[in-house]
Amino acid sequence: MEEKKFDLNSIIGFVLIGAILIWVLYNNAPTDQEIQAEKAKQEQVDTQQQASKNNVLTEQTPQVNLQDSTALAAYKGSLGSFAYSASLPSATENLTTLENEKVRFKVSNKGGQIVEVLLKNFSRYDSVPVYLVENGNASFNLTFSTTNNRTLNTQDLYFEPSLTQNGEAQVLSMKLKASNNQYLEYRYELKPGEYMMDYTIRSQGLSNVLNGSQPVQLNWKQKSIRQSQSIQYENRYTRLSFLEEGNSNKLSQGGDDDDTAKDVKWISYRQHFFSSILINPNEFSNVSFTSEQLFEDESIEEKFTKLYTSSLPLEIQAGELNSNLKWYYGPTDARIFNDYKGLQLSDSIPFGWGIFGFINKHVFTPLFGFLSTVFPYGIAIIVMTILVRIVLSPVTYKSYLSQAKMKVLRPEIKEINDKYKDNAMKRQQETMKLYGKAGVSPMSGCVPALLQLPVFYALFMFFPTAIMLRHKPFLWADDLSSYDIVYKFPDGFSIPFYGDHVSLFPVLASVAIFFYMKMTTGQQQAMQQPTQEGMPDMSSIMKIMIYISPIMMLFFFNNYASGLSLYYFISNLITIVIMLVIKNYIIDEDKIHDKIQENKKKPKKENRFQRKMREMMEQAETQQKKKK
Repeated sequence: MEEKKFDLNSIIGFVLIGAILIWVLYNNAPTDQEIQAEKAKQEQVDTQQQASKNNVLTEQTPQVNLQDSTALAAYKGSLGSFAYSASLPSATENLTTLENEKVRFKVSNKGGQIVEVLLKNFSRYDSVPVYLVENGNASFNLTFSTTNNRTLNTQDLYFEPSLTQNGEAQVLSMKLKASNNQYLEYRYELKPGEYMMDYTIRSQGLSNVLNGSQPVQLNWKQKSIRQSQSIQYENRYTRLSFLEEGNSNKLSQGGDDDDTAKDVKWISYRQHFFSSILINPNEFSNVSFTSEQLFEDESIEEKFTKLYTSSLPLEIQAGELNSNLKWYYGPTDARIFNDYKGLQLSDSIPFGWGIFGFINKHVFTPLFGFLSTVFPYGIAIIVMTILVRIVLSPVTYKSYLSQAKMKVLRPEIKEINDKYKDNAMKRQQETMKLYGKAGVSPMSGCVPALLQLPVFYALFMFFPTAIMLRHKPFLWADDLSSYDIVYKFPDGFSIPFYGDHVSLFPVLASVAIFFYMKMTTGQQQAMQQPTQEGMPDMSSIMKIMIYISPIMMLFFFNNYASGLSLYYFISNLITIVIMLVIKNYIIDEDKIHDKIQENKKKPKKENRFQRKMREMMEQAETQQKKKK
C-alpha cells in the first residue's frame, strides 16, 4: 500500500487559513479591566473636583431639592440667564414619549435628552425586549460658555416640552428658556415606520448669552447593553466607527482606544446587531472619541460590553446655534441602511476589508437576502453553500488536475533525486527542466487554494454579522447567529479556549474536515516530492496536521455563529463529493500521462522568466565548480 502524504501547496493554504483565524481571535482578545476600572474611578473623582472649582454643572452635580427654597435659590443663581427655566412648571423629571410601530423614545424634561429607546420588534437572548438606552446607560448634553464667563451643562437644566403633529410625523420641541422669547431648543421629529429621527439643535435670542468666541461642545456617552447569550462573542462585533472624509474608520474592538477626526459625517456606537448612530449631513469638525472595555468575563451578571464617548463641537453663527442632525436607533441591517442614500451607513457594518468586504457586501449579503425569502433560513444556508461550491468547482478541478500531473511525474522526479542526490543545484535544475518539458507548474496546486481564501474570509465575516439569522432556528440550534448548545457543562466548569458548553455543528464540521484531509492526503501524495537529504519530512508534518486542523476548528468555532459551522460542515461534505466525482469520472490518469509524454517531445520555448531562472542556476553551478 502506498504511503499517504500531503502536499506542500495544501499546507500553505491551511496555514494561511489558520493564520487568519488566529489573527482575528488575537485582534478581538479581551483585556484585563481591573486597572481600567480603577483609572475610570480616579478620573471620575478628578472630574468632580475640577467641576467644583470651576462652578461647572456636570452629571456628578448633586440633585437639587426643588422643594427646598434655599437650595433652589442657590441653584437658580448658578444658572444665570437660564434661571427662568428652573422656575417653570416643567422643571421636573417628567418624560414625553415619541413612538411608531418600530421604535419608542422617551425624552426627559431634565436635560431635554433621550433617556429610553425601545426596539419593538426585537428581543434579547432571554426574551426581554431590546433597549438601546435604559436606566441611565446613556447621556447626551451640551456644554457651553456664557457671556458672563459661566460654563453650563444642559444635562442638569430643565426643558419645557411641547408635543405636536407635522402631518403623520410626531414633533417634540424641548426648550431651555432664558425668557419667553429666548431659548435653546431640541427638536425631535419621528416619522411612521422609521428608525431614524430628525434632531435639530437651535437657539433664539441668545446672542447676548452664548459666548460666540468658544464653540458649543456636544457630549455623547453611552454604555452598550448586553443583548446576546455570549457577551464575549457579542463584544467581538461591538465597535465605535465613524465616517471621516468619506472613509469609514474604527476604534479598536479588542481593548481601550481613543482617536480624533475631522469632517465626520456620522458616529456609530455599534452593539453587534444594533446601532446607535448620530448623523450630521454637514459634518462635524475636530471630533474626539474614546472606547473602553467594560466586561471582564463570560458570566450572566455582566450587563455591558463597552463604554463609548464622543465630543463634538457645534459652531455658533451670528450668535446663534442651528445644527440639523439625525438619530438612528435600530438594527445593524444593510437593507435598512441602503435606504438612506448618500449617508454610507452600511460602511459601519464589519463586512471585512478589501476584496473580502466587497464579496461579502455585494455578493453574499444580497444572495442570502434573496434565498432567505424563498427557503427557511437553515435551508437557505445549505443552498448558498451548494451554489458557492459549484462556482468554485473549476478551481477544485484545476487543483486536482495539477495533483494528477504531479503524480504521473513522481517516478521521474525520484529518478532525478537519486541520480543527483549529492548535487542539490543540479537536482533542482533537472527537476525544473522536467517540469518545463512536461508543461507542469509545481505552483499550480497552491494557486487554487489561495483563490478560495477571499471566499473563506468573506463568509467568516458574513455569518456572525448577518442580522437576518438572528433568533432564526434550524434543527437543534435556537439561533443561527449564535452558537448552538447540545450539552451544558456544570455551573462553574469551563474548558479554556473552548467554553462551558458543547456545540454540535462545530463537531460535525470538524469531523467533515478530518475526513476531507484524510482523503486529500492520499490523493495528493504524488505532489509531494521525495524528501531530500537535510530537509524535514513533510509527510510526517502533514500527518500531524490531519488531526490538529479539526481540533483547531472545534475550539475556534464552539463559540461562533452556528450558521458559520453549518456552512463549513456542508461545504466540506460537498467538496468531498466533488473530488470523488472528479477522481472517478472526469480525470483519466492514463490520458494525462500520454499528454505529458507528448509535451515532452515538443520543443519548448522558454519565456523570459524561465530563461532568467535557468541562467541564474547555471551561473550558481559554475561558481560552485570553481570553488571546488
